[in-house]
Amino acid sequence: MQTGTRPTIVVGVSGSRASEEALRWAADEARRRDADVRAVLCWSAESRAYYAPPHGPQENGSHEHARRLAATLREILGGDEPPGLTTEVVEGTAERALIARSAGADLLVLGSTSSALAGGAVGPVVRACLYRAHCPVVVIGPSGDGHQDLPSHRGRQPHQRLATAS
Repeated sequence: MQTGTRPTIVVGVSGSRASEEALRWAADEARRRDADVRAVLCWSAESRAYYAPPHGPQENGSHEHARRLAATLREILGGDEPPGLTTEVVEGTAERALIARSAGADLLVLGSTSSALAGGAVGPVVRACLYRAHCPVVVIGPSGDGHQDLPSHRGRQPHQRLATAS
């Protein structure tokens, strides 16, 4: 946790219903904690065959993804954005980007389409973040409730404690 600055909550936004619930939860938690929120959308360029035509301007870069993130924020938060909300569009894998941003954060919030407490398996992004994040992780399940799930670590302890929604 950082000292002398406002706490920071990083939330992964993918456009899924679960990530929208995670964004909503992170915004509410930021208001309770008087924290900043960093909404992060990750994307990877589509792999194309070497003989395929190059990407057109509308397909290239992060501009379309930035517009998508802004539209998601407007739809989910409306005019009720928490103070200190920033956005970031990152080209690369979600696992790496979110783990890297967790290093300077006080909390990482992710959405999951499966309920691990009900016997479902979490996806690879959530699993990687639970195992490698540098801060506590909150996973918002399909019902919008936070739940705990720690993957198998082959006898090793994870380096973070999982926070749960209350």
